[in-house]
Amino acid sequence: QLQASGGGLVQAGGSLRLSCAASGRTFSSYAMGWFRQAPGKEREFVARIRRSGGPTYYSDSVKGRSTISRDDAKNMVYLQMNSLKPEDTAVYYCAADSLRYSGYYYGSIDRYDYWGQGTLVTVSS
Repeated sequence: QLQASGGGLVQAGGSLRLSCAASGRTFSSYAMGWFRQAPGKEREFVARIRRSGGPTYYSDSVKGRSTISRDDAKNMVYLQMNSLKPEDTAVYYCAADSLRYSGYYYGSIDRYDYWGQGTLVTVSS
């Protein structure tokens, strides 16, 4: 089970840190991702971190402004977002990848087994 939190209303140029709490004893065996879905749009990939804090990947839209990290001891994954823009407004979801669907691109929603409920980020201009 995944529980995302940390969303809210922020002015353009501000920062937010999203958190995702995972239950279960095998958290460290999952790669983790963040996606977002803006109103009227499809869910899109934001960032990914491999198991054991390995390589990270970002969408072009957030690269250089966001950092994904994880704390396996706490079963947590984070997304630090800086220099926020109005176009970052969306519901943000964390997701877990067991590698069961490794045939899919890591930025595809089909790659991920489990999803959190989402947390809303609103960036005002």
